[in-house]
Amino acid sequence: MSDETLKYKIGITLIKGIGNNLAKNLIAYVGSVEGVFKENKKSLSKIPGIGEVISNDIVAQNVLARAEQEIEFILKNKIQTYYFTDRDYPFRLKECVDSPIMIYSKGICDLNNGKFVGIVGTRNATETGKENCKKLISDLAATQPNTIIVSGLAYGVDICAHKAALDAGLPTIGVIGHGLDRIYPASHRPSAVKMIQNGALLTEYLSQTNPDRPNFVQRNRIIAGMCDATVVIESAARGGALITAEIANDYNRDVFAFPGRVNDEWSAGCNALIRSNKASLIESANDLLQFMNWEKQESASISFIQTALFMDLSDEEQEIAGKLRQSPDGIQLNELAIQLEKPVSKISSLLLEMEFKGIVKCLPGNLYRIIK
Repeated sequence: MSDETLKYKIGITLIKGIGNNLAKNLIAYVGSVEGVFKENKKSLSKIPGIGEVISNDIVAQNVLARAEQEIEFILKNKIQTYYFTDRDYPFRLKECVDSPIMIYSKGICDLNNGKFVGIVGTRNATETGKENCKKLISDLAATQPNTIIVSGLAYGVDICAHKAALDAGLPTIGVIGHGLDRIYPASHRPSAVKMIQNGALLTEYLSQTNPDRPNFVQRNRIIAGMCDATVVIESAARGGALITAEIANDYNRDVFAFPGRVNDEWSAGCNALIRSNKASLIESANDLLQFMNWEKQESASISFIQTALFMDLSDEEQEIAGKLRQSPDGIQLNELAIQLEKPVSKISSLLLEMEFKGIVKCLPGNLYRIIK
């Protein structure tokens, strides 16, 4: 990505009055993000949702100087940038209508490969909650070593999850509500440094962005959107963990919660999620694996050979099967379409036919895997 292109991609996120959804519509209407800044004021003002005030701000191009300053920070600190149309932008997050135009990452972690599990909960975690969190992650590491733990680097359940993942050797991603020029809370810096070495810190915010309260509510959608499953360890009747669970439900993602005693303040939120059928009750990693159909499978290569001997596959179906064979844990529909460079509608149709033939299995989250 050239610095010039990156300047416009960052710049559009800085225009007042333009959120992620409107920005995407604007880019689609004009044809490119560069085109937005090169379009004349009269044409911009006629675009739905833009008007005179926003078109004036775009034409003035005052945001581009700040974008150039950010690029200096990115290059100096070796920050990875992901634009919403990039191939390596997290495909799970890309499915979400309000996904960020840009995200920034510091660390070593593939944001697309593996099983992504969000672990959230109260900042006032009890000893029982912490033990449940640690055991869940330890058991996931033993049975599903390609799991990535995602949380928010906050006090309580969040930092417990990150530390447990590091102890278990699992990559862990901290989604933060500020820029990558700081760590909040500062006491979690030692863990954050380790996470960069086996995982990442992720944000949609530029450097110099303060850790303001609304930012943490916003970042919850990234945790929910990046994950195949979200687990609420403990939560009061109200709190950020419940917001994340609600968003995950809106995204049609799987949500799970540990139950607690009826009179326990820090289990009230979990019990309410379970009671309202907004979360499935789990007590262990095994429960999560069963719900998600993540049990260990036989060698996909053997299964593929057996299938190929008895089934007459078209060239396109063979191509799909070949890709799935390379990923025993399965591939998500959108990612498969990207890898094969074919429309999602076409791949979906072929997969349905292959499912009828007993060649592939559709798992939660539009994940497809070779079966016998």
